[in-house]
Amino acid sequence: MTRAHFLILAALGSATLLLGAIAFQTFGGLAPCKMCIWQRWPHGIAMGIGVLALFTGMRHLPLLGALVVTIGAGIAFYHTGVELGWFEGPNSCTSGSIQGMSTEQLLDQIMNAPIVRCDEVAWSLFGLSMAAWNGILSLGIALLWFLGWRMG
Repeated sequence: MTRAHFLILAALGSATLLLGAIAFQTFGGLAPCKMCIWQRWPHGIAMGIGVLALFTGMRHLPLLGALVVTIGAGIAFYHTGVELGWFEGPNSCTSGSIQGMSTEQLLDQIMNAPIVRCDEVAWSLFGLSMAAWNGILSLGIALLWFLGWRMG
């Protein structure tokens, strides 16, 4: 395979994951949480890097693509940890402790709670959430970027 093949596969991999997330949202009725949206950005950026790398031939752009998608994988694995209760997620999309709260504070927390929480798994396959799958597949895409760089 040539450098261009790896770059096209990497960009198409990000496009596929991004379109898959949008399809789950649009056709599956699964609204994304805040952390789900964070995971989409690296794939959009990687698609742009792929176009630039193919048309400009800039030698080190594939390394940037690998870095961006690896950061996306990190966000995905962090989100997975939040879903599993390993990490505390952002206060704006997870439930916080209610110990020591007054009735008024508790009511305020309930009324300001996000519609879609980051600490709940909306969909899973073989015991892995969408965030976990995104992390795993993103690492595979990062490998394609790296191989495209090595071929250049």
